[in-house]
Order: sequence, then C-alpha cells, then structure tokens
Amino acid sequence: MILSFYPGPSKVYPQVATYLQDAYQSGILSVNHRSAEAMEMVKETYRLLHEKLEIPAEYSIAFVSSATECWEIIAQSLTRQQSLHAYNGAFGQKWAEYTQKLGVEVIPKPFDLNDACELTEDAELICLTQNETSNGTQIRMATLEKIREQTTGLIALDATSSMAGVAFNWQLGDLWFASVQKCFGLPAGLGIMIYSPRALRWAEEINERNHYNSLLFIHENAAKFQTHYTPNVLNIYLLKRMLEQVPVLSEVATHLKNRAQAMIQFFNQETHWEILAENPLIQSDTVLAITGEKEKINQIKINAKSHGIMLGNGYGKWKENTFRIANFPALTDNEFSIVKHFITQS
Repeated sequence: MILSFYPGPSKVYPQVATYLQDAYQSGILSVNHRSAEAMEMVKETYRLLHEKLEIPAEYSIAFVSSATECWEIIAQSLTRQQSLHAYNGAFGQKWAEYTQKLGVEVIPKPFDLNDACELTEDAELICLTQNETSNGTQIRMATLEKIREQTTGLIALDATSSMAGVAFNWQLGDLWFASVQKCFGLPAGLGIMIYSPRALRWAEEINERNHYNSLLFIHENAAKFQTHYTPNVLNIYLLKRMLEQVPVLSEVATHLKNRAQAMIQFFNQETHWEILAENPLIQSDTVLAITGEKEKINQIKINAKSHGIMLGNGYGKWKENTFRIANFPALTDNEFSIVKHFITQS
C-alpha cells in the first residue's frame, strides 16, 4: 500500500474502511435524501462541524459538490459588479480567472511569494486563498485581521487545504469553503461552505435566483437540513463518522503547526533541500513545498514511489522545481518519521 503525502486527494483516515461497511449495513445509502433519516444525518453533521471546528453558532453551513463550485456560487450570488482577488499562487489566480469568465469585473492583486497579503484598497467583495496549495503559503489570522479592519465589503476565503487543520478566527471571513479530500481525510466528492449572517443578508439584497446553485436556494434547503440537489450521501455519512472521532480543531491545529515547524527545521538543517517559501511568517501549516533542481526533483519522486511513498508533484509555475508534502491530520507522526528517514537516505 502506497503511503500518500500528496496534498489532495491525500491519505484518508484508516477508519473509513469500517465506516464504508457501516454505511452500507445501516441502509442510509438507500434512503431518499428528503427523508427524515437523511435530514437527521445532515442535522447531526452540521452540529458536529460547529462543535469540532469551533464554528460560531450564527454561521450557516451548506454542502455542495466541491470547493471550486463555490467559486461559481460566489460570483453568481454574492457579487454585484466586481470582486478583488489577491493571490500569490496558481489556485488563487485560477479563482480570479474563472470569476472573470462568468462576467464579473475582476480586480487582480497578485503579490510575491514571500510577502504577506497586504491590501490598501477596499472592494465590495475580497477573495482570498487562505492556504495556497501550489506553493505552501498561507494567510495568517493576524494578516486577515488587518484586511478585515480596512474593508467594508465581504471577505470570501478558499480554505481547501487548511479547513479542519488550521484554527480560524471565523469572524474574519464572511464565507469560507473547502473540499473534504485534504484535512478532513475523506474521499473527494463533497464541498463544505460556511457563511456568516452578513453574507446571507448580502445575498438577499442581491436576490440572485437564476441558478440551481444560487446561494439563496442552497440556504433555503440547508435551513431544513436538506441539500439543493441529490447529495453525496455516502461522503456526508463518512464526514459525520469522522467528526465523531477527531479532537476539537484547536488541538488538531496545534499538533499540525508543531509538526510543520519540525519538518521545516528538518529540511533547513538536515537536508540539501530548501523550503520554497522562505518567509516563516507566510509558511503553510498543512502543505510543504520543497524546491530543488528539476532532475533531482524527478529522481526523488521516482525513488520515493519505489519505497512505497507518494510525494506530491509541483504545481503551476513551480511544477518542475518542487515537490510537495501534505501535513494533514490523517497522516501520523510515525509516517512522517518514515518519510524523513527516506529523504535523509536519498
């Protein structure tokens, strides 16, 4: 069995094997998604998300197909005329480009890899990638707090590779979204959208109802513990079971942060490799991007696979000169000891 450090889809919790069998035997996979049984499952999963991720009670939760669907929902339902997109990597740039294709006036604000995200202008909607999977950087809460203080608009955050792994100050954002194939440790196929009362009021003022995934239609169903379309019932069930067994996020986040710092120190002091993001103030807690010569990058990935280890490929403009290592909760400290031993021997 391959030990996957790929930054999504990544390793699933080993308990998922049992949960899959339990889901089949329980009969939940065959029930109508508008049934009392399905609604009770959704209700309990919402409750567990609030509890374990420490989400404020006033924030709403809805299930969608993926994080990238949220790009579309935000462009359609929360944007009057324009949105400002600040980014330093491939996924933030893709979000901006896709929004522009949907007819929204986009204000692009690229910033350098090793810089903190600093905005001096206001906008009706600010779109940020909290954790940039392509280069191993993140926007920390202290930086986000400064952005929040200077804007009157909404703040939307792509937290695909950090939600359930990094402790957020949820009030600093109006809409947070992610998919479950990373820090949630589950198979791909389910997105989670978390939004504030202010975001909901904003959507009500715009009153966009032209799409099946319009936020207002999604919310009307979520308020009844239903989904706007036939959902991924299996993944919701797996999410519920996973949340029942994990600690609260503040505990998980502390462990991941300490492990990330230990791995960065390992690469800096014990190997010939370098961390792509040199500035410790912007280094990600959940995705490490390691840089080196193209030939050496290719060789270490080949060698790793022969040892039963899957390292993540580089992405975007760093595709050829980096490999990436996920630091997600489903990965154990012992597994990190294995990959460290491999790297020191390579």
